[in-house]
Amino acid sequence: MTAVITPIVPVAERDLSNRASLSLTVRNTLTMAWRGILKIRRTPEQLVDVTVQPIIFTLMFTYIFGGAIAGDVASYLPIIIPGILVQTVITTSVVTGTQLREDMDKGVFDRFRSLPIARIAPLSGALLADTIRYAIATTLTFTMGFIMGYRPGGGMGGVLAAGLLVIACSWAMSWIFAFFGVIARTASSVQGISMLILFPLTFLSNAFVPADTMPEWLQWFVDINPVSHLVTAVRSLANEGIVTADVFTALLGAAVIVAVFAPLTVRAYMRKA
Repeated sequence: MTAVITPIVPVAERDLSNRASLSLTVRNTLTMAWRGILKIRRTPEQLVDVTVQPIIFTLMFTYIFGGAIAGDVASYLPIIIPGILVQTVITTSVVTGTQLREDMDKGVFDRFRSLPIARIAPLSGALLADTIRYAIATTLTFTMGFIMGYRPGGGMGGVLAAGLLVIACSWAMSWIFAFFGVIARTASSVQGISMLILFPLTFLSNAFVPADTMPEWLQWFVDINPVSHLVTAVRSLANEGIVTADVFTALLGAAVIVAVFAPLTVRAYMRKA
């Protein structure tokens, strides 16, 4: 049997490239996304925010505010379930930035830098993997509402469209927190900055109470708050099965966020990767 000898090509004569092809980038991104899913499976406590939080918040807000705002729990569910959904999933997007910062602090990205992979793959993979978290939070919130008696008038199609809208908008917002994760010094600072932004946006919105019950000086902020537009869009889809202008406003806002923060995040990430 004759052995096949592969000639060794000198480095100077090799056709080398410092840029990864699109197909390689996609494969590496999927691999890094699978890594993120494996991290969730091996440390299931990471899912506490998307499993326990929607259940606790739904029960707490419904039974505390339901009678005072809507007269009874059943009438309040079509109002609160979309609000809890948006609040829970958007808050979950903060995890993207905190885990990104933790990986960078632990030297994981230094190891990735030495591998023959697309440099953007660890970032894009993390963003892709976190959509699983958004899907879990969305499913649990609607399931909890159904158990409590919520019957969305938009049917299964309206619920699915509302869930996809929230996931898409939350994925867009995760670019903001990914940017914080790249430029911040610690994971705790990422979480602190993110919550400082999210708390006013979620609680000073129409997610939990109608805007017309608030003082006039506060209503103007609620009306222009992007979270209010997203909540209204989710309610129209889930409760009525209607695509309103708020749906397009929410999608436009998500597109603007990605257009602004995706280049900023990638540029900041590439400097360190």
